[in-house]
Amino acid sequence: MLTFVRDKSNTLTAQKSINIKGTLLDLSVPKVMGILNVTPDSFYKGSRQQTITDLLRSAEKMLNEGATFLDIGGYSTRPGAEDIGVKDEINRVLEPIRQVTSRFPEAIISIDTFRSEVAIEAINAGAHIVNDISAGMLDGRMLESVSWMGVPYIAMHMRGTPQDMKHHTEYEDLLGEVTHFFSERISAAKSAGIKDVIIDPGFGFAKTVEQNFYLLNRVEYLKHLSHPLLIGVSRKSMVYKTLNIEAEAALNGTTVLNTVALLKGTSILRVHDVKEAVEAVKLVNQIVN
Repeated sequence: MLTFVRDKSNTLTAQKSINIKGTLLDLSVPKVMGILNVTPDSFYKGSRQQTITDLLRSAEKMLNEGATFLDIGGYSTRPGAEDIGVKDEINRVLEPIRQVTSRFPEAIISIDTFRSEVAIEAINAGAHIVNDISAGMLDGRMLESVSWMGVPYIAMHMRGTPQDMKHHTEYEDLLGEVTHFFSERISAAKSAGIKDVIIDPGFGFAKTVEQNFYLLNRVEYLKHLSHPLLIGVSRKSMVYKTLNIEAEAALNGTTVLNTVALLKGTSILRVHDVKEAVEAVKLVNQIVN
């Protein structure tokens, strides 16, 4: 059963808060999640952290600019990315998580993985949230593992795998199918005992550029699922292909789409560039509140 509350304008909105190790985090004002990739082949070169020193410098910059979350990932999920083993992924993320946790104990760390074994090791190392691009579809033990650890769970919409998702873009009703997918995965997560679920429409994952814009234009509909909404369009192909530029030049376009997403009720922006996203949140907040 969906639960709604009424805001000051008397319109229906989903409840927006998650529990981070006993502390309730209010998402009524949108938050920003900074991306820290410890992979050698992420699509945006500027997000690749090659050394611990680089990682800590980037983490400090993001936190100083206003990031609430830091999302650490060791598996590249760009279309056609190389598949790596579980042990390799664990080896990539554990030390960065330990180092960031030690240096910045106030940071809320998300582990970007679809593998339960990686998620368990990461949470034990100090991470606070599991961010799963497959919503539990690629690892049958993920939901029960997240429930056992008692952490929030980000469930993203995707078809196939990062290696073949570009071949799974045929939809009869994109919005309807994404909504149905989340209804089923939220139900599965709740049945497993997960208390806090955040949903991510998965822009760029098994969707064409045109489909990404179609979905963004209607993304407010997903608020009816009564769960916080995370949007990640940062420097993605829907920006740089539309503008006929490279990902390195896509900051302005990213900010425009982040602003659209905020106006449509987004709770978390997942970005490479924290300062600009935080500014967008502050400005949009003057309009909607």
